[in-house]
Amino acid sequence: MKTIAFIPVRGGSKSIPLKNIKDFCGKPLVCWNIEALESCDLVDEVIVATDSDIIERTVLDRKYTKVSVYRRSEENANDMASTESAMLEYIHAANLTDGTFILVQATSPLTETKHFTEAIQMYRTGKYDSILTCVKNYRFFWNDDGTSKNYDYKNRPRRQNFNGMYMENGAFYINSIKNITRDKNRLSGKIGIYEMPEYTGTEIDEPTDWIILESIMRMQRKTKPTIKLFVSDVDGVLTDGGMYYTEDGDEMKKFNTKDGVAFRLLHENNVKTAIITGENTSIVTNRAKKMQVDYLFQGATDKITILIELCTRLGITLDNVAYIGDDIGDIECLSKVGLAACPSDASWKVKAVPNIHILKEKGGDGCVREFVDTYVT
Repeated sequence: MKTIAFIPVRGGSKSIPLKNIKDFCGKPLVCWNIEALESCDLVDEVIVATDSDIIERTVLDRKYTKVSVYRRSEENANDMASTESAMLEYIHAANLTDGTFILVQATSPLTETKHFTEAIQMYRTGKYDSILTCVKNYRFFWNDDGTSKNYDYKNRPRRQNFNGMYMENGAFYINSIKNITRDKNRLSGKIGIYEMPEYTGTEIDEPTDWIILESIMRMQRKTKPTIKLFVSDVDGVLTDGGMYYTEDGDEMKKFNTKDGVAFRLLHENNVKTAIITGENTSIVTNRAKKMQVDYLFQGATDKITILIELCTRLGITLDNVAYIGDDIGDIECLSKVGLAACPSDASWKVKAVPNIHILKEKGGDGCVREFVDTYVT
């Protein structure tokens, strides 16, 4: 009997438009679960059910081995349709009568292959008719009438002595196709709880959830990202940000030789280099040529779009990018790449970017060399 993973992803999200393929830590949101399932030996097929041409194209372009796209009907892809209706539509359309069915939520990108594997193994013991994922919640809850729900407030327990409560985290659900067809529900019979780590307790529904989960994702990664592209701003990074003029009104910029060596070191380590700047001067053109920068973008007003397009051209993700910037125009790029840094005199808003490395050197004083030596090569 097959084990099928089913990921419903509509194109009509209102809180975050097209959130299911919006870039999340370097790749489209839905791809995190797809790739975790691709690596799970206990999953035979992955079905992405969508009503969107863009989502379908995004998924199929990545040429996954287990993935097929099912086009949902309009009726089961509107705001009022239940997830169960989409599940049942696919089960009937595919003429499925037996096997294991896993409902996977793309809004829980922190789910890993080991979570799917362990939960499927738990299901296959035969002790449970269905499985849902939960996290332990150690908060104290109260009823509307002012009475405590899960603890005695007169004897407030310490966390280490408090059992807490299981909270459904919405990551995934496991059931048999027979049960789902009969009960019209993702859960049936004797339900088992697969406990996931506490950090997986948030689902992406609102923009603030997105920020929180991206930060958690970066903290949970155990390995340093593989850097294939290094990107730098100019003013305030490669220079001190000062505006210098001759008596004739010609503009000058002060660069640091140490940063030039950093670009040479990157080339020696087979890392592509780029400069993306809002300025547009021959000074930058000449400096980029001297440092043998691979890609130069001047007059940039939308840096993240340029960066994404460059990554697509190179066949890499934002997770493979190291980026250094100093001001608000760099924040979106710094928030999305695998490795981010800023000079010590950068804007406070830049310094507040989650997981950014705040360097010791100021802009124009060798901060790029510090970034490359300490974190990149």
